[in-house]
Amino acid sequence: MTQTNFIFGFLGGLGTGEIVLVLLLVLIFFGAKKIPELARGLGKGIREFKDATREIKSEIEEGIKDEPKK
Repeated sequence: MTQTNFIFGFLGGLGTGEIVLVLLLVLIFFGAKKIPELARGLGKGIREFKDATREIKSEIEEGIKDEPKK
């Protein structure tokens, strides 16, 4: 497995050429100045999703602990 395929393994059967094409299209559509802003927004969204997931998990675990045993 090549390094590129390992890093982008979540993309499935996309090859290096397809990934370069997608990145080039993103650069053309959004421009170089907009990409860092988009990346920050994506990172913030992922962080919020992880926090919400962690909160839900802790609420479920607390609910299980508080359940009376029969």
